[in-house]
Amino acid sequence: MKISLEELLALTSVIDTGSITAAAEQLNQTTSGISRAISRLEKKLDTTFLRRTTRRLELTEEGSLFLVHARQIIQSVEQAEEQIVRRRQHPSGLLRVNAAAPFMEHVIVPLIAGFRRLYPQIELELNTDNLVIDLLEKRTDIAIRIGPLRDSTIHARLLGASRLRILASPEYLQRHGTPEWAEDLQDHCLLGFTLPESLNRWPLLTDKGERLQIKPTITASSGETLRNLALQGEGIVQLADYMTREDQLQGRLISLLDPLILDESQPINAVYYRNTQLAARITCFLDYVGERISGQRL
Repeated sequence: MKISLEELLALTSVIDTGSITAAAEQLNQTTSGISRAISRLEKKLDTTFLRRTTRRLELTEEGSLFLVHARQIIQSVEQAEEQIVRRRQHPSGLLRVNAAAPFMEHVIVPLIAGFRRLYPQIELELNTDNLVIDLLEKRTDIAIRIGPLRDSTIHARLLGASRLRILASPEYLQRHGTPEWAEDLQDHCLLGFTLPESLNRWPLLTDKGERLQIKPTITASSGETLRNLALQGEGIVQLADYMTREDQLQGRLISLLDPLILDESQPINAVYYRNTQLAARITCFLDYVGERISGQRL
């Protein structure tokens, strides 16, 4: 037995307006459509709700009993619709955002205060992972991924791009000298990533025309760890501008081999599953962050 909302609306409108004709006008339907809806409802429940006389329509006892429940159902649907509309006009609810720790700290966190002022009813849960996560397993609404995307089952929105640079502290360069060619790096302490190995291919071409694959002296799983090692003068590192721009501006890290570095940028995407229309809280976060960093080299 499947009672439709259309049938419930037909019954209640006929009772409220007093006639099938008036109900049809109210619901913008034909009189035959209203009559068929009520007939289907009576057939499904194997009962009669309306007694049709020459002068008017009257509810049967069963009709009176059913009408109470029909009104409650319609009211519940209307309240649900109203609540969803309010949430889209004033986004609310829990929003889970995942990103690598350096991106979260250097890019997302500085934007949170402004976002919260605009959308105070959205609760934020900010999580960090250095490896690519499963959005469903981690119950994540949005994940920020840096670099080429491999997962074709998700939807992505490009937020911006960040250039990679080779950097060292003034203290390190004073002690060990400044490399002038890619080959000079083999005589230096190099800081690299534990995983993935692709992050240890630096944007420099060897004499064979291939990207330079370094052999790190020290490895770490976190870019923030490598940044701090470089700031302490422990070696030369490749990191993105989004996490080292302030260090460069303040002279804490010096960009090396700039004329030789390939002009490449890492794409920065917000990824999410999209089976239906996006929730308002996801849309407004993507819009807010995207407006502030889209098209920029972070």
